Amino acid sequence: MELNRLKVLLVERKKTGKWLAETLGKNEATVSRWCANVSQPSLETLFAIAKTLGVEVRELLVEIKKEKNINSND
Repeated sequence: MELNRLKVLLVERKKTGKWLAETLGKNEATVSRWCANVSQPSLETLFAIAKTLGVEVRELLVEIKKEKNINSND
């Protein structure tokens, strides 16, 4: 079961695991394990990742579907 969407969000933002590791002061191999869902970051680190990527923590955990704004006058 995929518990995080880190890899997807990095790709969407054209960022690498290496960049994230350097930004957070973490080992690149650790970030790689998070991206592969081999291990999970701590809750504290999850908040730091969300802040770094400019997303809400829940966006790291589940896909947030963007609702289309439907106007009945169209």
